[in-house]
Amino acid sequence: MSEAGNLGTESLQTEKAGAYRVLARKYRPSNFSELIGQEPMVRTLTNAFATGRIAQAWMLTGVRGVGKTTTARILARALNYKTSTVDQPSVDLSIPGEHCQAIMEGRHVDVIEMDAASHTGIDDIRDIIDRVRYAPVSARYKVYIIDEVHMLSTQAFNGLLKTLEEPPPHVKFIFATTEIRKVPITVLSRCQRFDLRRIDAGALVAHLSSIAAKEGIAVDDDALAMIARAAEGSARDSLSILDQAIAHGSGAVSADAVRAMLGLADRARIIDLFEHVMKGDVAAALAEFRAQYDTGADPAAVLTDLAEFNHLVTRLRFVPAAADDASLSEDERRRGAEFANALSVRVLSRTWQMLLKGIPEVQSSNRPVSAGEMVLIRLAHAADLPTLDEALKSLEGAGPVSNGAPRANGAPAGNGGGASAVAQTRMPSSAGGAQTMRLVEAQPVPEAFVPAPEPVTETPVVPVKSLADIVALADANRDMAFKVLLKRCVRPVRIEPGRLDVTLTDDAPKMLLNELTAKLRAWTGRNWLVSLSKEEGGQTLAEMETTKRENAFSDAKADPTVAAILARFPGAKIIDVRIPDVPEVEEAEAEVPVEPAADDDEI
Repeated sequence: MSEAGNLGTESLQTEKAGAYRVLARKYRPSNFSELIGQEPMVRTLTNAFATGRIAQAWMLTGVRGVGKTTTARILARALNYKTSTVDQPSVDLSIPGEHCQAIMEGRHVDVIEMDAASHTGIDDIRDIIDRVRYAPVSARYKVYIIDEVHMLSTQAFNGLLKTLEEPPPHVKFIFATTEIRKVPITVLSRCQRFDLRRIDAGALVAHLSSIAAKEGIAVDDDALAMIARAAEGSARDSLSILDQAIAHGSGAVSADAVRAMLGLADRARIIDLFEHVMKGDVAAALAEFRAQYDTGADPAAVLTDLAEFNHLVTRLRFVPAAADDASLSEDERRRGAEFANALSVRVLSRTWQMLLKGIPEVQSSNRPVSAGEMVLIRLAHAADLPTLDEALKSLEGAGPVSNGAPRANGAPAGNGGGASAVAQTRMPSSAGGAQTMRLVEAQPVPEAFVPAPEPVTETPVVPVKSLADIVALADANRDMAFKVLLKRCVRPVRIEPGRLDVTLTDDAPKMLLNELTAKLRAWTGRNWLVSLSKEEGGQTLAEMETTKRENAFSDAKADPTVAAILARFPGAKIIDVRIPDVPEVEEAEAEVPVEPAADDDEI
């Protein structure tokens, strides 16, 4: 190991012999070459230092464990780099400088680290502002590293703005945060921002493998893949899990041990469960789910893994190169590619949506196993249902989609009763048919069916005698929006066969008359002349219904029986009036729903 490597590992701190340090601290990077997954940031800083375009402040953002604080220390080390031959800022830190070890250990007098979570007020910022005017004691720059900067108060941010915009030439600021959206834009605009990315699972696997080799620990490849997935792009989390797995396995790390420790399901068994669900085999799916639960797998974790594999299959369908991911097992690569070729995007999308709805149900249920089984039953049932395209094709007469079910005479559909049943995977078609995966019968392609042309029939003339008849036509043609406009905006003046005179309310749409003319022609089979009259016109149907409703409430209140009930039950009120067997009238429906009354009586 190089001297720089020793600085980042065993020589990072002076500790008494035999003391144990966790892997996340022991293998903390000490220079830019040891950072993993942050190549764009390193390239930018390298070019900036080479050209002398060094910023006055940096903002480092990213999820926990990707190296924000570590990067800040390395950057402070680069700013104050000095050896016997080099006396200028440099990103090449292969040879430890005078200030390097003290900076990386967080004890250099000119590199001040502050946790904004515990120093949130304006007084803490005033202390910084008072000290920035003094030159550094021994280093080139006085560097302020403020971690979790989004925790500062509004007053603290405002107090920092002027100093941050025009700091003394010997002062540099480095901020780190996991909540970049909580940092005021006025602060962000004064900083050079670097978004530290989640570390790729393949890079994490390689990093963990190298550390395990240095520690002399035997680790299964599948175990490393599980740890990398569980870390979700965080190097610190992955090392913490590896530390725990080493202790759990007494020095050796196996896939089964990691799976039991994290409460995960076996990936191969997840694939088996996925296959049972896609075949619609409810019994096998439930048996597999229960078996995984009995071995310690959490029901919500099983469904989450199922959703992840469904996503992997969908991704492999469009990006076959995704199978090269180092965090994938051989089963996931091989069987995932098979499912990607066999299942359609529609089925995979449907499964994904159902899992997204089902996982929260399991997590919030007081009986998670039962809830998980119900989700699997829904998935298996939906897997055997035709998609929308299949249903439309069968309705249009293009040939029903067969699922291998026998006809009434006992012979399988389409094979003449002579072909034997075989288990096969149905492949997706360009037209969107055959979208499910299940056991089917081998069948010849049916001949194309050309439906006979339908006879042309003339639209019958529909008589219209009132505005209520037009509303009924709108209802029959399921044009609910137009029906509402007719009832609310049209006042009838005169109606004759082929002619309609009306007036409109003030809030009526400008094109309502033109639309009414076109719809009458389409619905009645004859041409209509619809004109705007200068006469006042009658009530709209909505006004008539309101009047009828008010009269009904008045009559109900005047009824002796109702009045006696209201008196007997204080606080009761009439909320609805329904009169059975009312004969239909010309301009209103027989039964009109009644809105609640304005008073406090209820019955």
